[in-house]
Amino acid sequence: MSAILFGLNASTTNVAIGAGIHADQLVIIRSAISALLAGITLLFTNPNGFKVTPRQLPMLAVFGVVGLALMQWAYSNAVSILPVGIALLFEYTTIIIVPIASRLIFKTKTGKTFWYGVALVIFGLAVVSQIWASKLNPVGIGFAMLAATLVSFYFLMGQHSATTRDPLSTMFYTMTFATLFWLIMTQFRPINLNLGEAISLTGNLSGVHLPFWMVLAWLTVMGSFAPMAMGFMALKLTTASRVSITQTAEPIFAFIFGWLWLGQSMGPIQIVGSLLVVAGILVAQKRQPESMSISS
Repeated sequence: MSAILFGLNASTTNVAIGAGIHADQLVIIRSAISALLAGITLLFTNPNGFKVTPRQLPMLAVFGVVGLALMQWAYSNAVSILPVGIALLFEYTTIIIVPIASRLIFKTKTGKTFWYGVALVIFGLAVVSQIWASKLNPVGIGFAMLAATLVSFYFLMGQHSATTRDPLSTMFYTMTFATLFWLIMTQFRPINLNLGEAISLTGNLSGVHLPFWMVLAWLTVMGSFAPMAMGFMALKLTTASRVSITQTAEPIFAFIFGWLWLGQSMGPIQIVGSLLVVAGILVAQKRQPESMSISS
């Protein structure tokens, strides 16, 4: 569900940015509202979740700044230089980084079947992005690989925090730190938006107009808070390796919603690549349960 909502979020973001909001403003709004919603939910469901030890606070700060804020920055730079499909292909090499790091840090074992799934996913993403037909900018690749490293850090930190903290409390603190980081980086510039302005949903829904606040509400609640919360919950229920490879379905859903909603093209080669990614995810999940021990 997290991958589906993040995939839909790509089209919604396209509409919002096309209506005039800047990408950095959107990141701040999404982070701030997600932190607020996580805090409100936590207040009514588990008030004790707000408790944080002096040892945990620096970890949550690093998680928020490095695993969320800087990861978004690296990804934004990557997609501004490379085609989105190419950027995602390099970013999702995280499915190789995470299981290797998990084996070293958490002693998590992965079988051969998992690596067969990884190979299928990587090959499928290469087909979807048509990497052979693209010019590879070294700077863009650098940002994409940095994003892959930071995404891996996000998954591993999420798995680690899931052993000691409630997912919503982790989300509240990390999103709060990410918001503060971006506010400082943008020097607390005011965000002036005409929230009552009716904007077109463009593409195949160009005849539908909604108030700008309604589009932003969807982006923050269903495009950020909900999928992030589900991602944190997934990391508590299973391993970072499984979550990371399942999350590679996100660009596939982004392609599908872009085709259905925005009228973007999705040719036979993208469909074949998408099926390979889905097959890889299913293969990777068909393995014996992993034995996991968390070292202190």
